Amino acid sequence: MPLGESSPKALTYSSYLKVDELLGLQAPLSAGPEHDEMLFIVIHQVYELWFKQVLHEVAHLQRRFEAGAAIEALSTLKRILTIFKTLVAQVDILETITPISFNSFRDRLESASGFQSAQFRELEFVLGKKTPAMVRHHPEGSPGHARLLRLLAEPTLWDSFLRFLAASGLPVPRPALERDVRTPPEPSAAVQAVLLEVYAEHPVLAMVCERLVDLDEGLQEWRYRHVKMVERTIGSKSGTGGSEGAAYLRKTLFQPAFPDLWAIRSEL
Repeated sequence: MPLGESSPKALTYSSYLKVDELLGLQAPLSAGPEHDEMLFIVIHQVYELWFKQVLHEVAHLQRRFEAGAAIEALSTLKRILTIFKTLVAQVDILETITPISFNSFRDRLESASGFQSAQFRELEFVLGKKTPAMVRHHPEGSPGHARLLRLLAEPTLWDSFLRFLAASGLPVPRPALERDVRTPPEPSAAVQAVLLEVYAEHPVLAMVCERLVDLDEGLQEWRYRHVKMVERTIGSKSGTGGSEGAAYLRKTLFQPAFPDLWAIRSEL
């Protein structure tokens, strides 16, 4: 090594994972600060990290579908479902914050609200709940705004799945394959007929269908636990940022991402 040059810094656990930077991202605003504000921040930051991973996995799942790789798709779905179980379980931790404790720092949140999570909106978009108006809740020019605009114009997971079925030789109707991907998928009797054929004659593809039902159920379970957690913490009060709070969240319940897979249940 030439004189005067220092050896490259060895990679460590901390430098690889950026631990020091990560641990510096929690900045409570309350005086003291209030004890439970740290937990509130950590839980929501962890949610955002898991949302990032789920989006990463769903994009991979779409590529597996486009490649016709059923076994790999099942493996990716298993990982996504396992993450969703963790998302639901984390509500138990959040519920250890009592209403009195939350109210001790709630006013510090000002207009900040989970409603503003761009990544959760991205997840909704990729799973089919495309609402263009939601893009406006994120500042133009921000990374979240750009990602939502991109996803608005891209196929949903359901679109990729239907193409996967078509490439597997199933008679998926052309209108379902050529629909406007900027809009939510609509239930289709013709698609449901194809799904019934899948369940009757294609066991591996039927397993993929069942894992998609699990994913849909996992998302609905997380929404339900989220609603009850909000009701438990703030009751019928408005949410931070002027949102409707639990009243708004209740409107999101029992809205399946893949309605065709639920519609055929009574015919199987």
